[in-house]
Order: sequence, then C-alpha cells, then structure tokens
Amino acid sequence: MTAPATLRGFAIAATAAVLAACAVGPDYRAPEAPATGSYTEKPQPERTESAPVQGGDAQRFEVGAKISADWWTLFGSPELDALIRTALAGQPTLAAAQAALRQAEENVNAHYAVLYPSVDASLSARRQRISGASLGNPSLSVSPFNLYNASVNVSYAIDVAGGARRELEALQAGVDFQRLQVEATYLALTANVATTAFREASLREQIRATREISEAQDAQLQLAEKQFKLGAISGSDLLGQRAQAAQTRATLPPLEKALAQTRNQLAVLVGKLPADAKLPQLDFSAFKLPQELPLSVPSELLKQRPDVRQAEAIMRQTNARIGVAEALMFPQLTLTGSYGSAATRSGNLFDPGTQLWNIGANLLQPIFHAGQLRAQKRGAEAAYDQAFAQYRLAVLTAFQDVADVLLALEYDATTLKAQAEAEAAARESLEVTQQQLKFGAVNYVQLFNAQRQYSLAKFALVQAQAARYADTAALFQALGGGWWNRVDQANTASVKVAN
Repeated sequence: MTAPATLRGFAIAATAAVLAACAVGPDYRAPEAPATGSYTEKPQPERTESAPVQGGDAQRFEVGAKISADWWTLFGSPELDALIRTALAGQPTLAAAQAALRQAEENVNAHYAVLYPSVDASLSARRQRISGASLGNPSLSVSPFNLYNASVNVSYAIDVAGGARRELEALQAGVDFQRLQVEATYLALTANVATTAFREASLREQIRATREISEAQDAQLQLAEKQFKLGAISGSDLLGQRAQAAQTRATLPPLEKALAQTRNQLAVLVGKLPADAKLPQLDFSAFKLPQELPLSVPSELLKQRPDVRQAEAIMRQTNARIGVAEALMFPQLTLTGSYGSAATRSGNLFDPGTQLWNIGANLLQPIFHAGQLRAQKRGAEAAYDQAFAQYRLAVLTAFQDVADVLLALEYDATTLKAQAEAEAAARESLEVTQQQLKFGAVNYVQLFNAQRQYSLAKFALVQAQAARYADTAALFQALGGGWWNRVDQANTASVKVAN
C-alpha cells in the first residue's frame, strides 16, 4: 500500500470512530416551570380604576395576548419612538453586547476545527554540520551541507470520549448567553429611555404647576401689599404671604436642575452628547396611556425573560463542562502522518528516492494524577449546582417583578383617582378661600393653608400620573419586551420562543 493510500485509510477509520463515539457526561435536561397559574397572592382584577385626568384611563389585562416588539409605540408618541430608535442605532452598550456576541460565535467556529484533521504544509532550508560521534565514529569528519525539506503533515486527535464535543456544546451555550445578553440590553435600553422620557414629562409638568402657583401667589401678594397700605391687614399677614410666595419660588431651582440632569441622561441613553442631542421637550400631552395590556401566562414567562434564559444557558454550559472534565479520564487517541521530500539541493527535492513519509498513532491513558482529574469533575459538578441555584433565583425574581408591577398598576390607578379628587378639592378650596378673603370672611392663615394644600395636591397628582406611565413600561419590561416577535430577529432555533 502506498503512503497516500495509507493516509486515506487512516482518515476514513478515524472518521468512523468519531461518528461511532458517544460523549461522556450527563445530557442536559431543562428544568420544569413552576406549577402556578397566577403571579399575585390575591386574584388579579380584569381592569384598573379610572380617573378624569391625563393618564387616568382604565387599563384592562389581556391574558395570553401577543406582546408587541415595539411596545413603546403603544404610548402614541412619535417623539418617544424617535428617541428609542435613535438609542437602538447608536447606544454604545448595545453595540458592545453585539460585539461580544460576534466574539462568542467566532469562538465556536474556531473550536469546530478540533473535530477535523489539521493539515499543514512545511517548507524548510537549513545549512548544518553533524558530528561523526552521532554516527558511531568520533574521528569521522563530516563536511557542512545544505538540507531542503518539503512536506505535508496531518494530525488528528480523535474525540473518543466526546470531550471536544462537550466543549463545543458549552461554547454554543455561551453563544446563546451572549445572544440573550443582546436582547436583555435591548430591553433595558428601551425601558430606560421610556421611563426617563416620562420622568422628564413629570418634571416639566411640576415646573409648570409651580410657576402657575407662584404667579397666583405673587398676584395675591400684590393685593396684600395694597391692603396693608390701606390698613386692611396686619404686617404679619403681609410677611406671611411674602414667605409663602418665596417658598414656592425656592422649589423651582431644584426642579429645573432635575429636569436638566434628566435631559442629560436621556441624551446619553440615545447615544448623543448632551450639548449635541437636540432632544424634544416632552410633556404628558405627548403620551397616551395604553388601555389594553398583555399579560403572559406564568408558564410562558420563563421562555420570554432574557435574564431567565441566560441563567438556563449557564446551566447548559456548566452541564457540558462536566462531560469535558470526565472525558479527561478516558483514553486520548491521536493519529499523525507526514509525507514529503528531503534533499541536499533544492533542485533535487522531488527527485526519485528523496521521498519520505511516516504515519503513527498515540494513545494516552491517564493512570495516576493524584486525584486531580476527579477533583476537576467534582468542581464541574459544583459549578452546575451553583448555576442551578442561580437559575432558581432568576425564576423567583422574574415572578416577583411581574407581581410587583401588576400590584403597582392596580394601586397606581387607585392612587391617581384619589389624587385627582384631592387636587380638585384643594383647588376648589383655594378658590373659595380667595373669594372669602376679599370679603374678610377668612384670614390669611387660612389662605396660606389652602395654598399649601393645593400645592401639595398638585405635585402628588403629577407624580401619580408619571407612576402610571412608568409602571406600564415596567410591565412590558417584566414580561420580556416581545423580542421574539421582532420581524428582523435573527435568533437561532435554540433561543427562539414559540407563541
């Protein structure tokens, strides 16, 4: 049999051995979903309360409804949609996550090489002199000579125990983790832009309300000064009105500072420098509150949450690494071969008689490593136990997030209704007190109390409105954000979610 034919025979035999080999270690089995049919301890109401103010619409929960991948468009704001799409196109955290995914994919592509023979071509030229002692004759003098070599070398480490395939399985789980990290970053970014936009609208509304209250108090102060000059009120009443107006004006700078910082944060979220962002001015009139809210059944939540899926990917990875550690205890078989030519003159490299070849096999069986290999396997098993515990924590956290948001939405609606009634009552009380003051039916102390109550009620109303918008966005985030419904989603089958 010629050398090339021998090499082909060994390659065929090695391929057959790989196909017939089985991978040691446990095969991964996904954990079962919690056997529960609800998120909260008490029954979930079908709809929330409503209030006759901006953002006071009743919201109805649709169990099992499809979650839109572009959920933020349900708020009906072209400005918000433009901000989020700008963030998705240029935010560095998302670009970093996408780069990490590409790196993980290339690591898998590189590792596939261990399943195939490696073939290298070698061409060398050297001048050397050898001693006669190496030929058994120390007195022999050998002149220096040139040696040229051209050869093809083949090496094939047969994956007898499946360790390489288990490592490939672990690396693929790492790819799934990074792919889900992209989705987690995508979800966090969109939710952060939305909640920051709602916070800007809230601050802008608080500033507007503060200025209106301040203008009304300044007008009342001017009237009080005229009354003081006429002797109709005392100096203490005038000073009290001045103090009330000054206190209201003093609340403006902190609100304006918070608004400016919020806009800076929003600029960074969309991937722009604060000075160059040219952000729109947002207020509550630019948003509408979604009235139909999807609510996934608990058994589907674990398939939708990127963080839970990431925790499961780590479980798959650590499970495969148990097989990698176990495979080190089994024989390791390596086939090698070489075919080429060697000559003392470059022109004679491929002349008859210059050919050389070799073929061989190496079998390595670990016998004694002082407990190292078994300790490595036990360590891999402990890593899996850790990953499983972290997965359980991720599941618990996911259910808590949804439960918290559902309760928040319920109580947000109740709070907004109560705050709307409180604000209306405080406003009416202030108007009546101002009218009575003109006729001397009340004093300035009562006016100060009415002004303070209205100011507090107005701010509480604005904050309650912002909470409804923010917690509605938090619901979409807690349910996974609908990334599996995105039209341009290029996920592999291993991380897709079926509706």
